[in-house]
Amino acid sequence: MSNSPSPITKAPIAKAPFSKFFQIIQRVVTAVVGLVLILLLIWAGPLITNNGPQKFADIDEHFRYASIGGEDSDGIPYWIWKVMPEVFADYLPGEGLTSLGFIQEPDHELPIGFAKSTNGLGLDVVTQNCATCHAGSLRQTPNSEAQIISAMPSNTVDLQRYIQFLADISVDSRFNAANLMPYIEADAKDSGANLNPLEKAIYRFVAIPQTRDALIKIRQGFTFMANQTPYGPGRVDTFTSYKSRRFNFPVDHLPERELAGIADFPSIWEQGPRKGMKLHWDGNNDSIDERNKSAALALVQPTTINFASIHRVRDWLLDLPAPKYPGSIDPSLAANGKKLFANSCASCHAWDGPYVGEVTPIQEIGTDPGRLDSYTYELASNQYTLFSDISYKGEDQRFTHFRKTNGYANMPLDGIWLRSPYLHNGSVPTLRDLLNDPDQRPQTFYTGNDVFDFDSVGFVSDKEVEGDRTFFHYDTTEPGNGNEGHLYGTDFSDSEKDALVEYLKTL
Repeated sequence: MSNSPSPITKAPIAKAPFSKFFQIIQRVVTAVVGLVLILLLIWAGPLITNNGPQKFADIDEHFRYASIGGEDSDGIPYWIWKVMPEVFADYLPGEGLTSLGFIQEPDHELPIGFAKSTNGLGLDVVTQNCATCHAGSLRQTPNSEAQIISAMPSNTVDLQRYIQFLADISVDSRFNAANLMPYIEADAKDSGANLNPLEKAIYRFVAIPQTRDALIKIRQGFTFMANQTPYGPGRVDTFTSYKSRRFNFPVDHLPERELAGIADFPSIWEQGPRKGMKLHWDGNNDSIDERNKSAALALVQPTTINFASIHRVRDWLLDLPAPKYPGSIDPSLAANGKKLFANSCASCHAWDGPYVGEVTPIQEIGTDPGRLDSYTYELASNQYTLFSDISYKGEDQRFTHFRKTNGYANMPLDGIWLRSPYLHNGSVPTLRDLLNDPDQRPQTFYTGNDVFDFDSVGFVSDKEVEGDRTFFHYDTTEPGNGNEGHLYGTDFSDSEKDALVEYLKTL
């Protein structure tokens, strides 16, 4: 199966073969019935179920499964979301959403990164949260049980293909009540949650048509993906979607260089020591709260964001330590590597380095400019309009810290062993590869595997297939995927490179 998702276009929406007259009558009847049902739902919603998001005492469970807002603006009604992978299985590479790399924990109803909440009308809906992009899995061998690690990059999740899935099904003629209701009723019955007549009517006449319309809007907001390099697991283009969906930029006419802003999901542990540092890959903001709100807006609206939920996660992440390296470390070799790090790397990457958290100009670092070019002065000026009339606990939430920069930020290397692949665009699969000259780094490799490569330090990247899973073929010649630059340490001897990598395991 091809890595590339089917391109989103502005093709006409498939319609059932009704006469034009019948379509008009049908719309009028549906609108009237829908209005009546909405009024009934407003009255009866609290009788159907309790309003609000699920609550979790355990902070890690909260991070993985709690809502960050969006129940009334971005949620997909639960039973529609539940049957979508079955009804539209032909749009998925395998069985269910796990075929897109989402992690399904035992005894959990939803995959990690999805939250079940109740909206203001009493309907259970599914939204997404921070763990969509910031919780991953690690296997020490192909036969090992996966270890789920919160706050690491979501190394297996192909978010672009999930967006593509939603876009594709929105214009499929099977997305209608007549086709979906039998699946919904059967699934609810199997789950012991038989829908009552009012709930069935709400789904038939309100939830299904409104969800289809909402997914069509998602499709229209992501048409730019048809002109981009495929993302693959663990990556996203944050700011082109901002331009398209938040500010209605004419993305069909953006310069090509602005469309190559695909970047890796970062790790988000140990946020406390990062206060005041330049954040995001290009260092365009130095406020942790603004960075968090900006990321949340990929999933919610400014008016629906759940500040209490996000702040609970923020406070936890301030002191959450990076995971310890699970393999053996040669103390003598690591000691030699520590000296090399102090002389050649610490100024930019040690916690107390004079340039850590600062931006290195693109002319100096020489890495792929795509992510830097995707963030523009025009976008920054538009971002200042967000949250302009919103406050929380008496504090103005308006963005004030976004800036256009001229390079990429120097990141601390805490837990660097678990942040593969490397560079801002994930173009170098392992730490050992990063210490080679660019022409000696892998030109192509595979991403999405969670088996660890203890020799080179990174995830296994030379296997195309494991079982029924085909991994993503990463091509460094594609726009935005360049593996050039960051030449620091490339002139070391092989033994020095081995020593440095050994030390990096300890961070």
